[in-house]
Amino acid sequence: MIVNNRIIPGIGGNISIPSGQSSQGVTKPNSNFADIFNKTLFESKEVTFSKHAESRLKTRGIDLTEEQKSKLNDAVNKAGEKNVKDSLIMMDDIAFVVNVKDKNVITALNKEEMKNNVFTNIDGAVIA
Repeated sequence: MIVNNRIIPGIGGNISIPSGQSSQGVTKPNSNFADIFNKTLFESKEVTFSKHAESRLKTRGIDLTEEQKSKLNDAVNKAGEKNVKDSLIMMDDIAFVVNVKDKNVITALNKEEMKNNVFTNIDGAVIA
């Protein structure tokens, strides 16, 4: 179907867009359902903490507020959008090493622990 001088393909045929409306919200025919589904699933999943990370949070006296957990989730989502696999996330004088695909915090460090430390096996960093 041609709308506003554009061909608009659809699933199983053509779709029409009312005059004066954009086709920006229309899924492209080459969009993969699994990709869209996985992205939505990834964004809805909350960050989890490995046993090691939970231990580090406890021994280092780091108590995260709900707001900080939300910021951490947002930072992990941003890293995921850039296809980062393992990320260093710096937030409020706390450093987290996160496996982005699994949304799993591997370890956490406070400001004192960060000094003179080298972070390895990461391919991206987010300052939140």
